[in-house]
This record gives sequence, C-alpha cells and structure tokens, in this order.
Amino acid sequence: MRLPTLLPLAGFAVASIASCTAQTLTPTDPPDGRKTQQSSFGGLLEVVPTLVEKPIDPLASFSYIETAEKADAKRPNCARQPGPKEDMEIAWVSPSAQNSSPARPTFRPYYRVDARSGKAYGSTYIPVDSWVYTEMTRLYSLGFGNTLFLNMRPWTRQSLQSVLEETEPAVLSSDNPAALEILAALKRELKEEDTAGGLQERGLVYGAKSIYMQEMGIAGQTLRDSYHLGQTIVNDYGRPYEPGSNQIAGFSTIAEWRRFSLDVRGEYQHSPSAGGYSQFLSSELSQGATSNGGDGIAFSGGNLHQATIPTGPIPSVNTFRLQEAALSFHLLGHEISGGKSDAWLGPAKGGSLAWSNNAENIYSFRINRVDPLYIPLVSRLLGPLRYDFFYGSLKGHTAPNDDWTHSTMFAFRPTNNFEFGFQRTVIFGGKGHEPVTIHTFLKSFFDINDTTAAEKLSRNDPGARYSDFNLSYRLPFVRKYATFYVDSIAHDDVTPISAPRRAAYRTGIYVSQLPGARRLDLRVEGVSTDPNVSRSYGGTFNYYEAVQRQAYTNKGFIMGDWIGRQAKGGQAWITYNLSGQEWIQLEYLNKKAPRNFIPGAYNPLTNTYGPGGTTQNSFKAAVVKRFLHGNVELNGWFQYERWKAPIYLVGPQHNTAVAVQLTLYPGLKRITTR
Repeated sequence: MRLPTLLPLAGFAVASIASCTAQTLTPTDPPDGRKTQQSSFGGLLEVVPTLVEKPIDPLASFSYIETAEKADAKRPNCARQPGPKEDMEIAWVSPSAQNSSPARPTFRPYYRVDARSGKAYGSTYIPVDSWVYTEMTRLYSLGFGNTLFLNMRPWTRQSLQSVLEETEPAVLSSDNPAALEILAALKRELKEEDTAGGLQERGLVYGAKSIYMQEMGIAGQTLRDSYHLGQTIVNDYGRPYEPGSNQIAGFSTIAEWRRFSLDVRGEYQHSPSAGGYSQFLSSELSQGATSNGGDGIAFSGGNLHQATIPTGPIPSVNTFRLQEAALSFHLLGHEISGGKSDAWLGPAKGGSLAWSNNAENIYSFRINRVDPLYIPLVSRLLGPLRYDFFYGSLKGHTAPNDDWTHSTMFAFRPTNNFEFGFQRTVIFGGKGHEPVTIHTFLKSFFDINDTTAAEKLSRNDPGARYSDFNLSYRLPFVRKYATFYVDSIAHDDVTPISAPRRAAYRTGIYVSQLPGARRLDLRVEGVSTDPNVSRSYGGTFNYYEAVQRQAYTNKGFIMGDWIGRQAKGGQAWITYNLSGQEWIQLEYLNKKAPRNFIPGAYNPLTNTYGPGGTTQNSFKAAVVKRFLHGNVELNGWFQYERWKAPIYLVGPQHNTAVAVQLTLYPGLKRITTR
C-alpha cells in the first residue's frame, strides 16, 4: 500500500476515535446521576458518586459495569411507567435484573475491562459462515438479544458475549426450551471470553479454533460465472469448484491478549481441470455490445484471461489460501485492524447486496466501532449507533487494473425491535484512469453530486458509487415469532430511499418457530437487481460501471449478492432444529436473468441471436450434527441443480453435488496470572 493512501485513513481513525470522547455523559454512566471515571484508554476504573451538572435524560441510559470493589454495592433500578405505544416504553434495568425486555434497548459496553490493569480487551471476529450466526439470529427472532446489531457482521467474540450477558436473565426466566438450548451452546462457544461482567481477568486466550476437511463431488456441468451466467455454489468465499472431486483442508487459530487480537484461517484448496468457455463465448461476453450482455472490454492482450470470465481450458487448482488473517488493536470501543476479514453488511441470510462472503475477502485497513456509541440528541431519537469503515484494493480486474475500494456503514437501533443502517461503497482509481492519492480518496469519500461524462473520464472521477439502506423489524403481535427485513442498493444515488424505482432489493421474513412445532423455522427471501428503468438493460446498471467495468467483483466473483447484475429470484429454507447447534435443512433457490442481459446463441448465417436469458433452480438438503461432547461436527449436504443458458450450452443442463465436511474443535486455552 502506498503512503499517500494511508494518510486519509489515519485522519478517519482519529476522527472516529475522538467522537467517543465528546460526551459529558457516556453510555456507561449509571442513571442515578453518578459519573463513571475512565482511564485515558476507556477502561472503567470505579464508580465515583459525583453529581452530573446537567439533568439526566432517561433515554440516554445504558447499563454500566462496576469493579470488584463495588460489585456488592446496590445498583439503581428505577422505572418509568410505559406509555401507550410499545416501542416508546423505557425502563432502567441493571444487568443483574434484566428479566424483561423494555422496548428501548439498554446497552452494556461491548468491550471488557481487565480487572487487574483496568484496560479494555480486544477480540477476534467470528467468521460469517460460522454456525454462531444461524443460532444467534434464531435467538434474536425468538425475542431475545435486544442489543444485537443484525445488519453489521462479523461480530467479535467479546461483542457477542456482551449480548448474551444482557439477554441471559430474560432467557432463563422464559419458558422457551429452544432459547435455553441456543444460549447454552453459545456460552460454551465463548466460555473463554467470560469475565463475570469485568470482575475477572481474561488473560491470554489462544489455540486452534478448528481443523476441518471437506470432500465435494460434482457430477454434471456447473456454472461458475457470477458476473454473467450464474453460480452453482454461492456464498462460499469464491472457492474453486469444477465437476469431479474437490477438496478443502483447513484450520483456524486465534490469539487474544489485552487490547491485541489475531485470527488466522487458512486452507488448502483443490479443484480439477475443466473445459471452460469457448473463445467465441468469452469474446461475446467481454467485448460484445453491452445491449447484448457484453462488458465492452476488448478481448485481447491482458484481457484474454479475465477473472470474471472462465475461459477454457481451466487448469486444476492446488493452492493454499488465507481465508481470514487480521491483526487488531482495541481502542476506545473500536477494533482497528489490518489484514483479511469478513464483511456481511445486511440483515438477510441468502445474500447481502452491499458486501457478503460470495467473493474472496479483500486485504484492508479497518475501523469498526464494535461498542455501541451514544451521541447526545442524536441517540435520543435514533438510539445507539455503530459504524464500520474499511479500505483496500481489489484483485482480478483488468479494465482497469489496480482499482481500490472503501466501504462505510452506520447502523442505528432506536428500539428493541427495530434497527436500520446506511452503507456506501465506492470503487475508484485504476491504472491508466486515475491515481490513488489523498485528493482522489477524499473526492470519492465525500462527493455525492452527479458526474458529467467529461468528469467521469478524467482524473477527477469520484468513482463507482453504490449506496445501501437496510432495516429489520420484529413484527407487532408476533415479536417472538416473525422478523421482517429489507436490504436495498442503488447505483449513483445518495441512498435507495431517494430513488426507490432505481434500487435493487432483497426482502425477507423469518419465522423462528411455528405454532405447535417450535423446533421448525421458516425463512423466505425475494431478490431483484432488475429495476424497471431504462438504464437497467444489458447488465449495465447494478454492480457495473462505465469505467470500472468489472467493478463490483474481487477475483472474479461479485462481492455483493450472488443474484448478479440483472436478475430476479429468491430462496426459501425450512429447518428442523435438533439442538442449539444442530439442524436438518431444506433449501430452494431460483434465479432468472432476462434476455436483454444474456442473449441466446449467435447464428452467423442470419447475424441474429436465439432465445436468451438464463434460468437456475436448485434444491439442497443439509444436515449438521455434533459428536463427542460437541467437539466434532459433521456437515453434509446434497444439491441438485437444473439450469438453462442457451448462449453457453443448448438445452436444459443439470448437476448434482454431494459434500461432507468433518470439523474438529480442539478447544482454546486460557492463561490468567491469578
């Protein structure tokens, strides 16, 4: 990374961290007027019974932590009578007395404090393909975990531990056996993070988190082209796969000490050789007219081999890849990290329009506010907030090469049942287009104006800009049953809210338990990146840009939703939960791209294209089961796919895939000095 690209990041870091020190009353202040004295690094030292000069706003109350010397002191617990509206109900609740769920969330800081040094703990991220997200989302939709930010993933181990501590009294006092099972499984997963509310020392946590092996066999022709025709396997970090025998062997390790944390996950990957696209098809997809699904990229020179087009012959893959590798430092409620880490910025399960794990992670510099922030006046209306910023380079691009991206997201939680967020991704720079400097970074970061053609092609190009808005809401009268959510993204608009007709959407509803069958849950999602506007034609609107023509991809795969640049479809899951971390699941997936994006086969005699478009339908059955006291996991699944893409192969095609993954959890070690 060049030095000029680091300077704006340092400025953003200073501004972000300084924002949390500008409060007279911090989120950790108790509601009775006492003020919490903090060290210069945000560690809680003691509760000092001094008066706060200005009146205390009850809407600003958060839970607070006392040290061991004050642990037996009586904690405040005064309550205001609820009003006529459920979502305006407010209550003061201490961590030890949260046996109910007030409509406005009460927050304990996500960071923990070393009982010996008074300094905060750092924490590693939980990979987004972990079983933890499936079960924590289910627990949330059962009516618990009110301090969870569903739309900002990954979560850190410490942040999730804090959510569990907040919701544990409510779960234990409930009559929901499913919630009790999930809570027990999650607490076992995070037992090394438990510091008894900051009263104990965490010490050093280290070790092998998991060791896993996967064997996947595929029979029949697959699709592996998310930028054009589609994918057979989605949301899999862009791992290689082809017909035949595919193997993965990997491990993950973590180390946490004081403010520092390190996580590494690496794996050996193998996939067999394959035929791939013909030169003619690759040329059509690359340099054909954009009205016929082409990208407008000359198929010559360095563009003969594009990561977004699987041109044949495709050699076998035998490689070692780092899936995640990040070193982080905790400072004033932020995890500041560098390396490779996940990003899933949306509330849905099947995909995230802004960022998902559909493509390989990028190397980035990251500032993630993992501790909810209270801002006077703003948080009184919008509730506590979190934000996440990362900046890195994209790989696999040839037109232009060496472009960069940055993502910024703000999420708010005004009530227990409602959260929403705004996100913005910008892709800028590129060899031969514009340099990556302080000037181009700042312009891409702050510019929200329309761009003229002359500016777009100049060194002042603000880049390809995509804005996202998402929300989730536990529905009235069925708070413990149903959660509704929406994810939306727009190209070259300030926010999808300002241009709803031009936006792409993924909407869904999750029913966490069915009446009379509490172990069954149901989820349905619909998605469209084909808005009914003139620009949405030929795949040149969503995930595409006139200059950065391979814009929203990394190493060939779309970084957002697998549905692609211009398509409609959906997914549905029905799951029978065997326990808090075991299940049997059936899934259906559908996708259809229009013929004005993907044409049919070309007839050179008539110079015309036949019937076009693509269609995918797949059915999947999966089983996850634990053995040997939960230390060994067996994950097996079977998938049948039927697809049509006349531009590639004539007639219906089908494939079957069977995969078995065995994962060993050796257990982490924890060393304390007392």
